[in-house]
Order: sequence, then structure tokens, then C-alpha cells
Amino acid sequence: MSQQLQFPEPVEGIVDPVAGETAKADGMALAAAHTTIEWADACAAAIELMARRGIVFQAADLIAEGLVDEPDSPARWGPAFLKASRAGVIEAAGVVQSKRATVHRSLCRAWQGTAAYRRNAA
Repeated sequence: MSQQLQFPEPVEGIVDPVAGETAKADGMALAAAHTTIEWADACAAAIELMARRGIVFQAADLIAEGLVDEPDSPARWGPAFLKASRAGVIEAAGVVQSKRATVHRSLCRAWQGTAAYRRNAA
């Protein structure tokens, strides 16, 4: 049986948002650097297809539809969705419970194709 980590008293200090964003960017860059080109290309194509449909989706939907295989590490998803978001293909559409059984319905980002991408892809 696992137990939740308990701190005996509040941890003092401040949250440094710049350091947090830097660490996030570093982690995303590391994950992207270790992602195979084949998987990255397949994932990008899957995201673009879902974006053209104009429906709200999450990473699990790409696998469920057979558009892309499960990556070797869950860390591969973040850079793929970030790249598509920065390219204007998708935009955040809220936070939903994950459909993946392996993450016990934890929260994940939901995405939708941008109106501009859907117009240009039509």
C-alpha cells in the first residue's frame, strides 16, 4: 500500500515562475531530442487530422483511433502538442480526465483545432 508524502510543517520559500518555465522548457527539449523522427512525424500527422475534424481531443484519442502508436515514454506527448500549438494547428480546449487506464483518470489537457487551421486545411 502506498502512502502520500507528508511534510511535518509548511515548506518555506517562494515559487520562482521563471525557474519553473525554464525547467519545463529544458525537460521538453530533452524529451524532443530523444523522440524518433518516425514517431514525431506520425504524431504530428495524427494531431493535424484531429485538428481538421474540429473536435475536442486528447493524446489517448490518437492511439484509440489507431493514428499513432503509444510512445516509448509519456514524455514524448508534451513536445508534440506544444509544437502543434505553437504552429497554430491546435489550441487548448480545457482540462479533462485522461482516457488512458494507465494514468488512473488523472487530469490532462484537451485540444481542438484552431479555426484558422481548419479554414486553411479545408
